[in-house]
Amino acid sequence: MKKYFIILLMAMLPTLALAQQAGQHITRPTKPATTTTTKPPKKQSGSTHVDTRPAMQNKTFTVGGVSFTMVAVEGGTFTMGATSEQYSSDAYNDALPVHSVTLSSYYIGQTEVTQELWQAVMGSNPSKFKGARRPVEQVSWNDCQTFVRKLNSLTGQNFKLPTEAQWEYAARGGRKSRSYKYSGSNDVRDVAWHGKDSAGESHPVAIIRANELGIYDMSGNVSEWCNDWYGKYISGSQTNPTGSYSSSCRVYRGGSWFSSPGQCRVSSRLGIKPDSRSDTLGLRLAL
Repeated sequence: MKKYFIILLMAMLPTLALAQQAGQHITRPTKPATTTTTKPPKKQSGSTHVDTRPAMQNKTFTVGGVSFTMVAVEGGTFTMGATSEQYSSDAYNDALPVHSVTLSSYYIGQTEVTQELWQAVMGSNPSKFKGARRPVEQVSWNDCQTFVRKLNSLTGQNFKLPTEAQWEYAARGGRKSRSYKYSGSNDVRDVAWHGKDSAGESHPVAIIRANELGIYDMSGNVSEWCNDWYGKYISGSQTNPTGSYSSSCRVYRGGSWFSSPGQCRVSSRLGIKPDSRSDTLGLRLAL
């Protein structure tokens, strides 16, 4: 009889264990995560090529305790100049003819160079409208070249002023462009501090809407020096253009806190002597 009872008890143990489990949560160790690498498909005759390169990532740098971010801009082809949404009564003929431009990938500043970054690199702040997070102004094109050389020495990088084409492509939103009139909107009030709503001064960077790439103040706040000499456009297609070969002026872009809305359009362009300084004119970095 005792032997029979022991056999019966052993037969019931699995059922009792399942009943206990039904009344409590049981945590089991999981298998370690694995990474699966998928080989790119072979290109078939007549098929579209699949780009399997990893997407570019934004980069952040710190100099003298001041951090700044460079936004990744994937290369591509765009139509530069006073395209249909740009050309109106406030467009100038220097934005014509429209032409096709192809650019390699690059990085551009998420914001205009701030006064705190200029101070960290140069040890001084020439700006009229003081504020650590306001854009630096009262800097000539020549001053910007000195700043860039010192910044490169501190970081070991190859910063520079953007070419005019790089500036416009980024302002338009690069591959994510929605063909806005201004950088990030068709309504200038969404994205720009300009002459009608700036209260007559610059403002801290990155406090109004960014454009499609997450870049701020490419319309309004302060105008921005470009690397190119200011000259006429040509009608032919170009790859990585660097502007006119000679001129007495350098390009600046984007409009400022003093500008009309028309001058804040992404195709609007102006030129000025490279030793000129103004409280409406600053810079944005490229890499």
